[in-house]
Amino acid sequence: MPTPVKSAFSVEGEGEPIFLIHGIGASRASFAGLVPHLKNEYRVISYDLRGHGASPRPQPPYTLDDLVEDLEALRKELGIEKAHFAGHSLGGMIGPAYALKYPQHVLTLGLYSTAAFRTEDDSAKVKGVVAAMRTKGIPQVLETLKDRWFTPEFGQRRPDVIERRMQQVIDTDPDVFLSVFDIYAETEMAPWLHEVKHPSLVLTGENDGGCNPRLNKLIAEALPNSELVILPVLRHAILLEASDQVAPPVLDFLRRHRGR
Repeated sequence: MPTPVKSAFSVEGEGEPIFLIHGIGASRASFAGLVPHLKNEYRVISYDLRGHGASPRPQPPYTLDDLVEDLEALRKELGIEKAHFAGHSLGGMIGPAYALKYPQHVLTLGLYSTAAFRTEDDSAKVKGVVAAMRTKGIPQVLETLKDRWFTPEFGQRRPDVIERRMQQVIDTDPDVFLSVFDIYAETEMAPWLHEVKHPSLVLTGENDGGCNPRLNKLIAEALPNSELVILPVLRHAILLEASDQVAPPVLDFLRRHRGR
């Protein structure tokens, strides 16, 4: 059994609890735009993954099971019996993996901008990004990721947000960043997603290159109790670019599955 870390976290609001799980080289601040929409009706718990933000930084490599056990430790620490769990990108893999291992603690799942059912070509592309970062350095490859994460219009309108996100990646310990990118690149949920029975919201951006509608349709089809929402125009960074567009389908889904 992995040794869990004591994650840094924030709690806002009252109501049914929802855990928000961020992605690679990010932090709980990823959800700063979404939390205000949720906290009037829900107890919103956002936290930093190990090696990220203010959480402890044990020596990598990390595994998906490490991240699942960190989340379970946080649930126990807060004394929460059942909660909603929603994650973005890598977080959208941690949530379902948690639900598979600890189904008794899960009310619903949110899989935002995540990937499964990758073809050989899909897998080669994402592993190629990780390999390029190892060879050339993370900052040198970031420009490619920026174009995958944000729409050009947002880039012109809010270069400050993009610059902050790029700096956040650069400031992440490179061994940590590459280790969690490995988890994201190598995790394939296809063999077991059908075992996750909880109501699930599958949500992605129309123009997300790596976590595109093609893959998300397959995710939604595999989950026995799911709904699919594709947000027009958006790419990968839906929470940073358009929390106001993410919030309505998220709230609608959560309200319809309240108190299960």
